[in-house]
Amino acid sequence: MNTNLQTDTASPKRLSPALLKGLLAQAQDSPRLRMAMDLRNSPQDQSQRMLNALIPGTQVPVHRHPTSSESVVVLYGKVTHVFFDEEGHETEHIWLDAQGPLRALDIPRGLWHTVIVTEPCVLMEAKDGAYAPVRPEDIMEV
Repeated sequence: MNTNLQTDTASPKRLSPALLKGLLAQAQDSPRLRMAMDLRNSPQDQSQRMLNALIPGTQVPVHRHPTSSESVVVLYGKVTHVFFDEEGHETEHIWLDAQGPLRALDIPRGLWHTVIVTEPCVLMEAKDGAYAPVRPEDIMEV
């Protein structure tokens, strides 16, 4: 994750089209075909707010967040969120489009999900509490 934190809280971060396109360029050059930008204001900020640029071909495992809901807003492009039951069966597909009628989701705590990236996109994601990596038991092989 790009961890360049802005420590001057008196100056707002501008999430301009140029910034989003620059983040997408970094994602394109990344072996994982994604790049994150930390939106916290300091290391003491105990929230999780980030931009996540995703390029088609990136692999996001089916996972869950057992202690936090996750809010997702598509700022650029399109992405499909796929949801699963406890047995690994797909239960729902939800398409988000930065220019379309549905641009955001709030994913309940503990719900298994992944994304399918069909065109370059930038998501703004927020979760409760301090950042914690996804634990192995919160990743599902499907």
